[in-house]
Amino acid sequence: MRIGILSDTHDRRERTARAVRLLLDSGAEALIHCGDLTVPDIVYECAELPSTFVFGNNDEDEAGIRSAIEAIRGTCLDFGGEIALGGKRIAVAHGDIGKQVRRLVAAGPDYFLFGHSHVPTDERDGPTRWINPGALHRAEAWTVALLDLELDDLRFLKVR
Repeated sequence: MRIGILSDTHDRRERTARAVRLLLDSGAEALIHCGDLTVPDIVYECAELPSTFVFGNNDEDEAGIRSAIEAIRGTCLDFGGEIALGGKRIAVAHGDIGKQVRRLVAAGPDYFLFGHSHVPTDERDGPTRWINPGALHRAEAWTVALLDLELDDLRFLKVR
């Protein structure tokens, strides 16, 4: 199973639409957004695939975002949580709340997906692979990530 990973879209709807199209064209079968959507409209750009979301530090309209997630039948993990996809345990948080990060990583998931720094990251720490897809706002390059869970293969994709 291939999952598309986005973060820090910061209400850039057209750029998010291009990113989602790029992920779809690259074979993504599900999407995970690691927070800082900032507006509910971003959720609708992710509606073409099963999508999971967490809130980031700039997601002040939690009620509106949550309502949009419900409307597309997505999954909301609030400020962080864990899901299972493709036989793997995937923890997701925005990454700005240290206590939340420590709690999720302490459970030993296969992957910890996060955002906040706007910097693409791929590191291993013990049993967990830490992945930040980068950002679609305030970043040197706009990037998302495609993770093949079966092959444990990660690719960062530039969004134009």
